[in-house]
Amino acid sequence: MDVHLITEGGIEQCGTEDLPALLERQQGLVWVDIPRFDAEAARVLAEVFQFHPLAIQDCENRNHVPKVHAYQEYVFLALHSPELGKGGHVHHLELDQFVGPGYLVTVHGPLDPEVIPELAFRETNAVRRRIEGWRFRPARSFELSHAIVSAMTRHQEGFVGILALEVGLLEQRVIDEEKEDPEEFLEELFRARHGLIAVRTMAALSREIYGRLATLTRLVPADGLDLVADTADQYERIKAMADGETEFLQAVIEFHQAMTNTKMTIAAERLAVIAAIPLPVTALSSV
Repeated sequence: MDVHLITEGGIEQCGTEDLPALLERQQGLVWVDIPRFDAEAARVLAEVFQFHPLAIQDCENRNHVPKVHAYQEYVFLALHSPELGKGGHVHHLELDQFVGPGYLVTVHGPLDPEVIPELAFRETNAVRRRIEGWRFRPARSFELSHAIVSAMTRHQEGFVGILALEVGLLEQRVIDEEKEDPEEFLEELFRARHGLIAVRTMAALSREIYGRLATLTRLVPADGLDLVADTADQYERIKAMADGETEFLQAVIEFHQAMTNTKMTIAAERLAVIAAIPLPVTALSSV
């Protein structure tokens, strides 16, 4: 695990053995990033931070939906970031957070073997590079958490943008009436819709999490409420974007189905006409 001490002078790499002294000294912001949950991570979370056993269990297991739990002195958050996999499958990259007074602990959730490991650390690495480059200097735990979650929402927004581009190309193919396998093309349409619904659901549930967090004024400081509201707004915007693209794609699907049905009707009428032509000859030959 990576232990960082963030002060006005910069960011300092520390060891796990330094954590008790850093937390007791309360000088600077302590950021502990745990790339993989293991026995050492469980020991630090339980013995050094004394987190609740259920929260530690949530870090060990996969959480299929975002969640927030308020404890005596800290808040536990579980959020997801989308990653497109094979066959249109959307992977949920989980990041758990303990946001407390003077510290932030980030725990990367269980990772699907098909996902490139580096993708799980995309947001935390980006924020760390900003701190190392003096472009960002967080002084509070909610400020650091907001930066990491904002990086996650930017990725979600880019994810919707990629799907929107795919939807536009699919629409063009429908309008141009390109000759292709209709069953395979319909599968492409439904895979795109699945991706939009997945990210829409992810954003909507996360928006509810931050709506709940905004009510925890006992744990969220006054200067952190604006950051919580901003995060909720980001998720609301992503949800609206995904909803709009989903509606547009549904219209494309209905247009494609209407065109297919029309073509089948026209083909049936032509077959009926062709079948009617030899009827007189058939009647004469029967006589």
